[in-house]
Amino acid sequence: MCIFLLGVKFETIKILQVDVSDAALLSLIENYCREAGVRNLQKQIEKIYRKIALQLVRRGAELEEPSATIKGEHIVAGDATNEKEGIPIGDQSGEDVSKTMPSDDMRESEQVQKDAASDRNRNDQPSPTEEHTVETEKVQESEETKTVEKVFVDSSNLPDFVGKPVFHVERIYDQAPVGVVMGLAWTAMGGSTLYIETTLIEQGDGKGALHVTGQLGDVMKESAQIAHTVARAILVEKEASNPFFANTKLHLHVPAGATPKDGPSAGCTMITSLMSLALNKAVKKDLAMTGEVTLTGKILPIGGVKEKTIAARRSDVKTIIFPSANRRDYDELAPNVKEGLEVHFVDDYRQIFDLAFGDS
Repeated sequence: MCIFLLGVKFETIKILQVDVSDAALLSLIENYCREAGVRNLQKQIEKIYRKIALQLVRRGAELEEPSATIKGEHIVAGDATNEKEGIPIGDQSGEDVSKTMPSDDMRESEQVQKDAASDRNRNDQPSPTEEHTVETEKVQESEETKTVEKVFVDSSNLPDFVGKPVFHVERIYDQAPVGVVMGLAWTAMGGSTLYIETTLIEQGDGKGALHVTGQLGDVMKESAQIAHTVARAILVEKEASNPFFANTKLHLHVPAGATPKDGPSAGCTMITSLMSLALNKAVKKDLAMTGEVTLTGKILPIGGVKEKTIAARRSDVKTIIFPSANRRDYDELAPNVKEGLEVHFVDDYRQIFDLAFGDS
């Protein structure tokens, strides 16, 4: 598709004059054209070629130097005459011209000299073959002077043609610290990754509470409250003597506060973030998850499996956790989308707990 788009509407630019690398095309798609379809991608490619065409025109103008020749007037004294009197210039004394006319011997001498000069000129003239060779060399020289340096477009100079990237790398942490877990979300531009961060505010007897920020919608706020309740139940199962949630005031935040967020699929990610802080233990590296959770810990199906999978690959995620009910959706994805991913399907949060903290 990209090769087809590169050849559209740019017949005036020779294909050998432009080299757009694969890295530049991938960067263009990932950082400028994430939306569905290729209309915006085509616009960006056209923008690149328009700027290249302008560069080629400017370089060609610099190579051409304006030249102008002034033709002088040559006056032969012997041929000039006085227009009014019909007398040669320099001979206006009124004398009889016949007196100065050359004799027959002088005429014969002048004729012999003219014949000799014409013979010399005839010998000096090149043959038709030589003239063709000279003309060919001149044409080749003119073509060489018109040759313009090839334009290379790669990921390093791509912003010079299309401006600053519209989208940026979503991954913040190489290894998520304690209390931070990567989730997967669906957006109008496709899928994206988002982090759930939880930190401790204060501790004291009976101070257990949860404060949420990040411009969350009503459904997501309810998911946070459900996650807090389920996390307390899971902690009692794992460490009955740990009073962390009962005596700790927590702050749960979803970064990119200027972006409104809503939906139930972050429930399991919120629970994992709370459990990570309670156990003081980071989750497995390169792990992302999505799924709605109930008060009893059951994981419900979500939407946007394809978009979320692509978002995970874009962020170099190696392991994904999906609800078991979404197995069929994942199986229908193209092999190149699923390549290199380790996917687990769960129907209870306790399975997520083992996957997230078992090997970390």
